[in-house]
Amino acid sequence: MADDIMIEARGQVEIVTLNRPERLNAMNHGLIAALQDYFRGLHDRLDVRVVILRGSGRAFCAGLDLTPGSWPVDPGVGGVHAGWKTQRAIATVMQLMRSCPQPVIALGQGAACGGGFSLLLSSDVRIAAPDLKMNAAYIKIGLGGCDMGSSYFLPRLVGASLAAELLLTGNFIHAERALASGLVSQVVGHEGLLDAGMALAQDMLATSPMGLRLTKDALNRNIDAPGFEAALAIEDRQQVLLGQTGDFREATRAFTEKRAPEYRDR
Repeated sequence: MADDIMIEARGQVEIVTLNRPERLNAMNHGLIAALQDYFRGLHDRLDVRVVILRGSGRAFCAGLDLTPGSWPVDPGVGGVHAGWKTQRAIATVMQLMRSCPQPVIALGQGAACGGGFSLLLSSDVRIAAPDLKMNAAYIKIGLGGCDMGSSYFLPRLVGASLAAELLLTGNFIHAERALASGLVSQVVGHEGLLDAGMALAQDMLATSPMGLRLTKDALNRNIDAPGFEAALAIEDRQQVLLGQTGDFREATRAFTEKRAPEYRDR
């Protein structure tokens, strides 16, 4: 299980790599358990400010690993109960990615199918290699196209029509169209993928730590805000809170003194 993901620290950025390249990083029990443990732990690790998520080898994640032995089998448990346990295990990863305070930058190459597609959708920012292709593969195997948060994220990211097209067919969306529709932020060559992610992470690190965390929090809450007034209420409260921090005072001094601020997360 420990080898199913690799974690590399670069200062306040952690690079998390799905590490099953021989299976195109398909999701098995070990990989999902490792991702759960990692993203759950981030809630108490404010020293990590940004996470970069990527896949090793030629694919980001080919979805669920359906080969025998990929998931534990309890002969005393019925099919519905076993399926529910697996379903909830994977869905919990998506929930933890959204609730952790760190922005998640996903770097996608090759195939991102089914659950792999949902990992990208659950990230805050997506950067694509030219060969990235994504689809809601669930509907291709006799299930519904709405799974692992796809029916929640896609309409919000690309609009109802394109979301319906992708979810009702399981057709692939490739990097070029994903960029045009706003599903990914940029498309860069394989050799520049990590550099692009790190450059964006460095831009995020130039902000105050609490300001960055609360910005992700507000984005998550206001995407479901019942209206403009509710969204403003969240923003107003956050700005008043942040205005009382030492980092705000430091940023004000630094602006006046024409220097970079030295944030202390206080």
